[in-house]
Amino acid sequence: MYLVDLYKSHHMRAVVFIMLAAMLTGCSGTDQPFEYIHLPGTEPSAGANMPFTSAIQVRSGNIVFLSGTVGAPSPHSHPHIPSEFDHLDFSPEAQTIRVMESVKAAVEAAGGQLTDIVRVTRFVRNVGENQDAINRVMNRYWGPSHRPASTTVEIVRLATDPRFILEVEAIAVLPN
Repeated sequence: MYLVDLYKSHHMRAVVFIMLAAMLTGCSGTDQPFEYIHLPGTEPSAGANMPFTSAIQVRSGNIVFLSGTVGAPSPHSHPHIPSEFDHLDFSPEAQTIRVMESVKAAVEAAGGQLTDIVRVTRFVRNVGENQDAINRVMNRYWGPSHRPASTTVEIVRLATDPRFILEVEAIAVLPN
């Protein structure tokens, strides 16, 4: 319980920081309302193939918070009925594709696109076994030049169904 409270506290601080940064920095005259911050050696030009960016500075824009999503069809029953998921492919690749399609649909419904996502939190079961497949799929969705700031948290299980291995929540910054 302490780790959950600690995570929520740090997560809330990050959210407040992003909101304050967006309000205080104003418009900088560029089309992109945020700037990638790369630590030395992590720049794409240095050959780094990182699945994330060290930091992103928000200069302006509208902040959109995307709820966590798993590879379950939407909508589905609450409380969850496991038989509703029996037809799904539970491979890490298939789950990540469904998650990213859901994230994409949510950000597009807000008027944005995947490259507007500046922050991702990934909750992953068995990181050692699943992370490489998840990274490959997510990187295809982000494209060659976009990497949001990211945190991966290894978990025991997801609330939806024990067969799911990935949940993603995100923050996007859309141009004004």
